[in-house]
Amino acid sequence: MTPEQVTLVQTSWQKVVPIKDKAAELFYAKLFELDPALKPLFKGDIAEQGRKLMAMINTVVNKLDDLGDIVPAVQDLGKRHVGYGVKDSHYDTVAASLLWTLGAGLGDAFTSEVEAAWTDAYTILANAMKEAAATV
Repeated sequence: MTPEQVTLVQTSWQKVVPIKDKAAELFYAKLFELDPALKPLFKGDIAEQGRKLMAMINTVVNKLDDLGDIVPAVQDLGKRHVGYGVKDSHYDTVAASLLWTLGAGLGDAFTSEVEAAWTDAYTILANAMKEAAATV
C-alpha cells in the first residue's frame, strides 16, 4: 500500500469509529443477506462478535503503516478461522459486506479512492489469512 492509501484508510476509519456499533450491526446484516449459510458459523452473541470485529479492524487500521508488525497476528487469525469453518470463498463475501458497510457509514466520504485503498488493505490482509489457513 502507498502511504496515501494508508492515510485514506486511517482517516476514513476515524469517521467510522463513533458509529462502530451500528457499523458492526450493518456489517453482519449485510454479510448474512449476501450469504445466509454463514450465519451458523457465528455461535455466540453477534453484538459481542461485532465489538470484537470493530476492535480488530481498529488495531489493524492503526498499524497499517507497519504491516510487518501485524501480519503474524493476522496469520494466526487466519489459522483460527479454519476451525470456525471459514473457507477461502467467504473472504470475498466479507470484503463485499465490509465495503458496503463503509459506504453506508461514510456516505459521500466513501470516494472511489477510499474504496480502492480499503480494497487493497483488505486484500493484503485476507491473502495473509488465507495463506496461513492453507498451512493448517
